[in-house]
Amino acid sequence: MLSLNKMIENSYFNNELKQHEDKNMNSKSKPIIQEKSSEKVANFLDKNGIHKKDFAEMIGVTLSYVYNLIDNTIPFSTRGTTLERIATVMEIEPDDFEEYKIPQEPILIDENVQFLKKVMQEKGMSTVNFLKAFPRKKRLEIVDILRGSIPIPIDYKELSMIAQVLDIDKDSIYDMWEKRMKQVLEISGMNIYSNAALVNAMFDCAKKYIDLQ
Repeated sequence: MLSLNKMIENSYFNNELKQHEDKNMNSKSKPIIQEKSSEKVANFLDKNGIHKKDFAEMIGVTLSYVYNLIDNTIPFSTRGTTLERIATVMEIEPDDFEEYKIPQEPILIDENVQFLKKVMQEKGMSTVNFLKAFPRKKRLEIVDILRGSIPIPIDYKELSMIAQVLDIDKDSIYDMWEKRMKQVLEISGMNIYSNAALVNAMFDCAKKYIDLQ
């Protein structure tokens, strides 16, 4: 009786061991392959039909630099600015690239830029299509605005040109411009609250001028 029990026990143990080994073999046969940064960029360009020259202009690099980016035999870029620009165009986070080092300084969130991104999302407009609406020489600046490295322009006509691509109404454009102008005044050392009467008068004149155009 003891011998029979021992045989059953051994048989059960062997089956458990075999199942465990099978699981290990299956997990080994299906390794998790992380897509290389160069492959991410190359696949993005192919999927969206973006010419390498256009992409180079969008991220502020030379055409040969783009070829190096998509060449998986060459180490991928570690330039923080370049990686942030690439991520902005691809609509991903910079730290999706393993080469990206998170900056020590906090990133400032501009509500005007967030508003532009929100409208783009609502209209289903990709960053690439948004950029293509601008002259080639303007695209890098737009990328830098979207990634938060530079603020929206102070020039009202220039801001209007950006906003009109998204069919943003005149009132919303003005609100963006006024917020930007208040930022400039504060950065320049003006207390916009103690000078509220003067600031309000300035903006009232601006509203009248804009309405006349």
